[in-house]
Amino acid sequence: MERNEIWRSYGTDFKNMTIRLLEKTGLAERIPGQQAKIAIKPNLVTPAPADFGGTTHTEVVAGIIEYLRGHGFRDIVIAEGSWVGDKTEEAFEYCGYRTLSENYGVPLIDTQKEKSVPADCAGMKLSICRCVQEWDFLINVPVLKGHCQTHMTCALKNMKGLIPNSEKRRFHTIGLHKPIAHLNTGIRPDFIVIDHICGDPSFEEGGNPLVRNCVMAALDPVLTDAYACSLLGLETDEVPYVRMAERLGVGSADLSSLRLITCEGDPAEDVPMTQSLLDVSYAVDESDSCSACYGTLIPALERLKEEGLLERLPCPIAIGQGHRGKSGPLGVGNCTRGYDFSIPGCPPGEEKIYEMLKTYIEDNAL
Repeated sequence: MERNEIWRSYGTDFKNMTIRLLEKTGLAERIPGQQAKIAIKPNLVTPAPADFGGTTHTEVVAGIIEYLRGHGFRDIVIAEGSWVGDKTEEAFEYCGYRTLSENYGVPLIDTQKEKSVPADCAGMKLSICRCVQEWDFLINVPVLKGHCQTHMTCALKNMKGLIPNSEKRRFHTIGLHKPIAHLNTGIRPDFIVIDHICGDPSFEEGGNPLVRNCVMAALDPVLTDAYACSLLGLETDEVPYVRMAERLGVGSADLSSLRLITCEGDPAEDVPMTQSLLDVSYAVDESDSCSACYGTLIPALERLKEEGLLERLPCPIAIGQGHRGKSGPLGVGNCTRGYDFSIPGCPPGEEKIYEMLKTYIEDNAL
């Protein structure tokens, strides 16, 4: 397998098609000895079933583990940290990873609880989880899906699960794209298995899955994300961290050099996955908001729009760390606690936002 290749398998037997995909791409030959410490990094952004389109299917990870065990590798862990506002332990339980861990005897590492160490990531000082330094081989298992702030998330952004919550918050204050690109110079996956089974093309937490029934394998995270952009109907330049990572030497975004290899099943047509993100720019005053907070606001606004209430909103909704210490009429999240009407939480839940905004609109409608 070469760095300009992405291998694809289609079907519904996700575990066994993953095993066969790894056999054909020769993963075992890339691992430095059977005593190597191997980490598997899925995407468990929130406690939600994989069928919702936001989290990595356990069957894919089970396939990776069975493949590795079949080739004599024993020192394997699963490591992840959910987004700020959710607990990884709950995601492990709800998404089936606790059972997976018990069935295969593979430890789970909650990176939200890990100590961090400073790292020089191509000139940017970032904090990464200490456990990263203990691994010999990292297998990145992202979900190919949309994102409410960066438009797309796949291989590069999935590395955010290996930094502490405090650093995740800081990423949003300094602009997501640059630190994501630099982080990938400090944490470099050795192999990528992409869950392209039913990713939600609009929201990172899922809810509107689009079935593709595909598992892919790749070596280059930049090329993977450039290809992911094309599948989401995006130009590569619409997701700035992809080009930034390319300039930092993480990989190549040159799709003209991409060689797609279908090794199993009948590939679906490579038509863009339709994005249906609600246009909320007229309703939201966003400043350095965390994805978890912004991500829970959007579906609440969509419900209000469907009911014809959003158009009656008397003022924009402030959200994000940039509103700390400021005042105004309406805000969402603890960062807007100084506002006249503020919905508390870090983040507040979708139902809470919906109910409180509905009350606010009915009491203050234009």
